[in-house]
This record gives sequence, structure tokens and C-alpha cells, in this order.
Amino acid sequence: MRRRHRPRVRGWTAGALSAGLLALAAVTPEPAVTALAETAATADNTATVFYSTKTRNWSTTYLHYAPDGRSWTTVPGTRMEAACADWVKLTVDLGSATGLQATFNDGSGTWDNNSGRNYALGTGNITVKDGVIAHSDPCAGGGEPGDGNQATVYYSTRTLGWTTANLHYQPSGGTWTTVPGVGMQSACTGWWRKDVDLGTATSMKAAFNNGNGVWDNNGGADYTLPTGVTTVAENKVTPDADAPCADEAPDTQAPTAPTGVTARADGVSVVLTWEPSTDDTGVTGYQVTRTGGTRGEVVSDVGSTVFSDRGLEENTAYSYTVRAADAAGNVSAASPAATATTGTKPSTPATGTPLGADPRKDPIYFVLTARFNDGDPANNRGGSQHVKSGNAANDDPMFRGDFKGLVEKLDYIKGLGFSAVWITPVVLNRSDYDYHGYHGWDFYKVDPRLESAGASYQDLIDAAHAKGMKIYQDVVYNHSSRWGAKGLFTPTVYGVRDAQWSWYYDEKQAGFEYDGLTAEPKSGKSYYNGDLWSTAEPSGNTCLNWGVPTGGKSPEGYTLYNCQWPSPTSGMFPKALYHQCWIGNWEGEDSRSCWLHEDLADFNTENAQVQNYLIGAYDKYIDMGVDGFRVDTAVHIPRTTWNRRFLPAIQERVAQRHGTEAARNFFVFGEVAAFVNDKWNRGSVNHSAQFYTWKERKEYSADDAKAALEMYDYEQQQGTGNQPTSTNAFLDGNSYHAPDHSRASGMNVIDMRMHMNFGDASNAFHNGKDSDDSYNDATFNVVYVDSHDYGPNKSSERYTGGTDAWAENMSLMWTFRGIPTLYYGSEIEFQKGKKIDCGPSCPLATTGRAYYGAHLAGEVKASGFSQIESASGTVATTLQQPLVKHVQRLNQIRRAVPALQMGQYSTAGISGDMAFKRRYTSGGTDSFALVTVSGGATFTAIPNGTYRDAITGDTRTVTTGTLTVPAPGKANLRVYVLDGPGRIGVDGPYLK
Repeated sequence: MRRRHRPRVRGWTAGALSAGLLALAAVTPEPAVTALAETAATADNTATVFYSTKTRNWSTTYLHYAPDGRSWTTVPGTRMEAACADWVKLTVDLGSATGLQATFNDGSGTWDNNSGRNYALGTGNITVKDGVIAHSDPCAGGGEPGDGNQATVYYSTRTLGWTTANLHYQPSGGTWTTVPGVGMQSACTGWWRKDVDLGTATSMKAAFNNGNGVWDNNGGADYTLPTGVTTVAENKVTPDADAPCADEAPDTQAPTAPTGVTARADGVSVVLTWEPSTDDTGVTGYQVTRTGGTRGEVVSDVGSTVFSDRGLEENTAYSYTVRAADAAGNVSAASPAATATTGTKPSTPATGTPLGADPRKDPIYFVLTARFNDGDPANNRGGSQHVKSGNAANDDPMFRGDFKGLVEKLDYIKGLGFSAVWITPVVLNRSDYDYHGYHGWDFYKVDPRLESAGASYQDLIDAAHAKGMKIYQDVVYNHSSRWGAKGLFTPTVYGVRDAQWSWYYDEKQAGFEYDGLTAEPKSGKSYYNGDLWSTAEPSGNTCLNWGVPTGGKSPEGYTLYNCQWPSPTSGMFPKALYHQCWIGNWEGEDSRSCWLHEDLADFNTENAQVQNYLIGAYDKYIDMGVDGFRVDTAVHIPRTTWNRRFLPAIQERVAQRHGTEAARNFFVFGEVAAFVNDKWNRGSVNHSAQFYTWKERKEYSADDAKAALEMYDYEQQQGTGNQPTSTNAFLDGNSYHAPDHSRASGMNVIDMRMHMNFGDASNAFHNGKDSDDSYNDATFNVVYVDSHDYGPNKSSERYTGGTDAWAENMSLMWTFRGIPTLYYGSEIEFQKGKKIDCGPSCPLATTGRAYYGAHLAGEVKASGFSQIESASGTVATTLQQPLVKHVQRLNQIRRAVPALQMGQYSTAGISGDMAFKRRYTSGGTDSFALVTVSGGATFTAIPNGTYRDAITGDTRTVTTGTLTVPAPGKANLRVYVLDGPGRIGVDGPYLK
């Protein structure tokens, strides 16, 4: 077999690939995938489409299709012919097309159109089974038994989640089959079988795949399989084995019918949720059947317990039923029907499109949306702590800023030079003090306290994109608040409504639903909580000692009762969905499996139902066109869960909705909080930021909870000295080299070490580069001085090092590796020295989360990045501040020099404190820059040529490989660019 056809997977062995098809889009294409493309390109330009009828129960099946660039067949399409058991097929002549759009139907008005998206199919043999596309001939004979030596191969996919399996093999002394090999037939639950005629050979090399580029090739060594009956299960080969299905009775038991099906309309979309079904061997998926409207009955295959049905007809009633299926193809009875009536189509497009492009090009401006700028006072809300916090006295409700206010000031942010805006979480929150967004309640709904007529979240995304600016959405996978998560599980607490507690427990009002904005008519509260409590013990209650007095008293002297407040140890929350303990050690494994604080109900993220709930929720925002996710509390979820479930799901959804290029540039950066000054957080690799940038390097249990513990123990034993390293951030001498991202997890991180050491720029620089070999690629690190949580050295105050120090920090951030990020207002040292957060114990106006809109009053218009066309009012004064001028020019320079955006760096052969060289080479671009911050430097062994300084325009001709730069002064820079453009921008208070 030619080397380029070997399906290498490196660390992606069978166990590590248990994420199954979800992992597909996250995998960097390997030679096996290339081979697939080559095979398709050289084959006859036809597509043979195989469709699984196992769970459909259709008497006839039609393929309705359109080759790319051509018209659709006449409805219902072309009837498919029987292929083999449970499969029908049709071969389509594509002419010059390279693929086709397809849907399937029974000829009588029932359709499978891939949930309204149609199926995008290529060429060659293609299977469509329960919504999943793969590549093979499921009925292929390829090497069927004859007169030669025989091999019968059984392959287990019990831990992989594959819906099909292919055997790619090479008889000893022979040639390999064409990728992806021959289709295996289902033998029994979790097992696939293939009989192979080896001719005169006595063994064969083999690898297995799911038809979509996910391979098990025994860790790159391939399997060696003899004649006779052989089983392969979780990398273990058993020759002369008993047939694994011989004594197993066929699985004929169907799953239980789904219960609790609810449908909620939102414009011309309907969100459907239900409780998971049970099965003796396990539920593999669900079928949602929709009736209503003029488009006939539609069947959609769903892998989770949440389904978003989009693009429906306006003002139309729809009915939905759900059935569960298992691996054997048994299908449950249909659930009771749930109905919903759509409204009118939104005036804006239902989905947006990410801007794409390398995220390292885009400096980030971080805003707390509710504290930035108030565009619509009608959606302001103070909540239950409005008076207690002191906000009422300042006429400063916690929910004050909104999307309208942000849209109105996008030109301010663009005028500063930023092309990405990181916003706090947008989902509907619920707690006593939830303006920040980290207390998610309904993860499928945008908080209406942020939206206005004509200023929805979609409007914000579209408005930013129209200005060439990205939106990075803060997301929380770790926990919810007040109490649980709508659509997953919410407990009922005990609350007597006597004179003591009537102020706290609102009277239950049937039909009223909390949305954070609407006031409940009787109580007048928008923070109504009557739906969360009961004086009668609820059906199915698991909370211990429900309603029994604890013997304690509140600070007011009121009697306290059991189950009056949620606790992970009370039995109030189901163990399958929520963790059951309080965190004890922030650097221990219990930080991944216990509650962080009070009412932050900690999701059991290793549970499939929880995973599906969160994946389904964040799919909505991916569909809207956001450009990336900032992941809150990322360290509190095991790396195995990120790598198996959430990160692949993000990549898959972006690729599905917006294409592979968009998926490649969708920026995910996690908060892996490590408040120490060493390379590895207190010696624990599992709690260090760089650890999360890597894929797993070992197989673990198929059970996610077990795998998390196995990974933790394994990596702790390996220790800091045996972790993977990378040269992706470093130059090779003066040369840029193509980075190797094959082992990247897909999560990038906030640079906690630089953040903690930004007491001064030099300290941050030296600490930062000391860690860079342990990240997969540190050029993607998000770098900031302070944030909504902490300042440097775990300070609880906004940075107060002085204007000169701020300018020096910025000069380093904008030229060194990583993506510079600025917390709102730092451009004018807003609230410097103020406590960042004190909860409701002090007014927000006195904290680092104060309202910024007063500094933005007036009109501002940007003509480009870092370019202000006009400004009037207070915002004009704001734009004249020294750090504003500084950051504007830094953004101009960084935007003009690719090496400062995406370049690798080196300090070799360079004298000087904060001095380095950077280079980026790609296609026709070759950008090389020499940088020194504040101090002088001498650069040796550099390429000869003409260098021009981006600050002063000074030109130097280097003929001996050496360039010496005198000290420019604190916070000033010299950026000598080989064959560069010279001076960029105009002199300011620091850059001159």
C-alpha cells in the first residue's frame, strides 16, 4: 500500500475516538481522508446512494435530488431499488457535477430532508442512515468466500458510537482495498462482521473506519488478523474466537416511548424538548415526526433530547411526536403529540454567517453588555437586590446596558481599532444578581433584558459583521443558576408563605413564565420566583426531610426549613444530571465534579443528556453566526469531556452550517483559571491552562465519568516533565515553519500566566515566553492585563499601575505573540484601583463593573479601524485620552504587519530586555519584524536587507546581519520591518 493511503490516526485510537461522529469535524484531515478525496476524484462521476430503511417502515423509498448546479428531479423523485437487507440504493449520473443535494420520501408525502437542510452528498458510494452520511457500500461482497483461505472478522463499535463500519485490508503480499474499504454487515448489537477470501495468504493487515474519516488503525500500527474467526474489540485482537453473536438472542425490545415532549414556538422556529427514553441495550437516537403546514410530513433524526425546527411557515400550527431507536433498529411507540403555533417571520435573517479569517488578526474588546451602554431604558431591571446593593440610590439598575446600546457604539470600538468584541453570556439568567450573565437559566433563550425592538441578538451580530467586526459569545457549560436549567431539570424548593417568608416566596401564578423582563401582574416583580417553590411536597421529591424545620433561624430570626434552598448534598438534584458535592480543593479533581458556589448548580457534564442539552443550546448561537466562544470555567470540566464531546460538537455544527473554512476559524478560548506565577499550576498539569490545548494521548474508558478520573490519574503520574511540547510559537532561526496542529484539542486559552504577572510588562514577557513550549500554539493565546474578575497577581482591583505602565503593557501585548484583549474602559483607566466586584454588598457604580455609557454620550462615527470620522459630546473627549491614542496606533501597526498578528517569534541572538523577532510566511506573504519595547536592543544573525521602523519611519540597511536600536523610552516601541512600509500612523503620547 502506498504510504499516502495509510489511514494514520496517531493518538486517535479506538477508545479515544469514542466521541464517534461528533469528533469528525474536529479531526485534522489525515492521509486517509486525502485518499478518500482522491478516490472520488478519479472515479466515474456517479454517486451510488444507499439509504437505510431499518427504522423507517416505508413500503417504497424515493430519492429526490439535484446535482450541484442543476435542477431538482420532479417530486417525489426516482424510486430506489432493493440493495440488501434494510438498504435500498440508486446510482445517479452527476455529469460534470461533483455532488448532489438529496432528500428521501415514501412517495406518499412523508419526507426525510435532513431537518430541512437537505443532504449534501458527494460521489462514489454513499450511505445515509438515520441522518448520518458515510462512505461505503454496505452490501459489498469484496473478497467473499471462495476456494482460498477464509477470514471472518468481527469488529466491536460498542464504545465508538459509529453507525456504520468499514474494513480496509491488505492480504499478506497483496494490495490494500480502496479507501474506505468494504462495508461490514451488522451482526448483533455493537458488532459488525465481514467474511474475506484471502486467497493463498494466511493473514492480512487491517484497519477500521466509520466511512467519514474516523479511523481505528491500532494506534498507527494497523491490525494483523489471521484466517479463521477473529474478534477486534477496543484494540484487542482475539484469534480463533467464538462468534460473539452466536449465543446472543436478537435484540427485539424497543426503547420506551419518550415522555415530557414540549414544543415552544419562537417566530418561525419551534424548539422541541423531551425526557430521554430507556432501553435494555441503549438508545442511539430519536426520530421526530412533524405534521402541519403545506410541506407534508417530515421525519428528522436527532441525537439529543432537543430539536430545533427552523424555517417553518408563519402563523401555522404544527404537531410533533418523538420515537426512540436502539442500535438494533428497534423503534419505540410514538410519544404523545406536542403542538406549537408559529408566529411571524423575523424581519432579520434567521441566521447569520461568521466573518471567518484567522482569529489572530483580530484584537479583542471585552464588554459586560449590561454595564456598557444603555440604548433602551425600557429593558432596564434592578432585580431583588436593587435597593440592598445601593444601585437604586444611584439610579443605576444592574441590567442597564443592552444590545441596542452596544450597536450604537460599535463605531467607538471600531474607532479604537478593535475588530472583535467579546460579550458576556446572552442566555436568559436567573438569580438575585444576574446582570453579568453567568447564572444561566434557559440556555435556549436570549435574555430579553438585553434585547429591544430592532436590536435583537441577531441584529447585534449582523450589525457587527456589517462593520467587519466579530462577536465572541461568552458561554457556560459548567453550571446553571436559580436552580437548575429550564428544559433539563429544575427542582422545587420548600417555602411557606407566612408573614416571615411572603416577601421572599412569591405566590404561584398559573400560566406566568419568568423571563427576567416581564412583571408578574400580582406581585409586580420581574424577578418573580413563584414557579420555584411549593408548600406541598412535589411528586417524585427526592429532597431529604422535605419541609421539616432545621432548628436554625435566618439572620432575621425566621424559621428555616429543609429543602428551602438547593444544596448538592440534600438529594434535591438527580445525580445523573447534577453533581452532588461542594468543592473542597480548587486544584483537585473535585473542582471538576462539585458545586463552585451557593446556587451555581453544577452540571454533570459527563452525562449524555446534559451534554445534549448544552450542545443543542449552543448550536442555536452558532447558527446565528457568532464568530467564537469564550468558555467560562473551562477548567471545571474534564479535558476528556471537552475533547470527546463539546469541542467536536462545536466544530461539527459550524462546519455543517457555515462550511469547513468557518469551522477552522471559529475561535474557542477557555478560562482555565490558574492564579499562580509558575509554569504549571502548583505542579498540577490537570489544572494548568496549557493542558487544555492538547488532545488526549491515551485511551480511556468509554464511560465519560470514568475516563475523566483515568485521565486525571494518568496525567498526574506523568507529571510536568512528561507533557507534550510544541515549537508552533517559535521561529526556526529566522525562518517561519508550518505549525503542526494535529494534536491540538481545538480549545485555545486565556494566558493566565501573563495576566497574573502584568504588574509590569517585563515580568509578563519573561513569564509568558517561559511557558510557550507547553501550549500547542501560544500564538493563539488571549492576552489581557485585567478583566471583570481579577487584576494582575490575583488583585481584586482594576489595574492601577499608572498610565505609563498601562501604555507599556499595551505596547508589549500588541507586538508579542498572542491576541491583545482590552477590558472595557481600560483605554481611559476607567475605575482604576476600584474593587472589581463586591456582589450586592456595594453599588456597582463604585466597582470595576460600573456603567460606562456616561463616557460614550454623544455621537461617534468610524471611517475605518483606528479611524474616527467624527465625534461629538462626551465621547469626543473620551477619544482624546492618551491611552486611546496609544491603542489606536498600536492597532494600526499590528493590522499592517502580519508578523505581529500571526508570526512565530524568537529571542535568539538578541540583547535587550523585551526584544524579539517575529516572522510569518504564507503564500505570497513574508513578513519579518524586529521589535523592542521601551529598552534598546541589538539583533544579530538576521537577514540582510532594508528595514523600516513602523514608529518613526527610520530606514536601516543591514549588510552584516546586525541591527542595533537605541532605547526608545518607556512604553515606546521600535518595530523594524524587513522591506516594510515605514511609518504607520501619526505620533502620539507614547509612540513617537
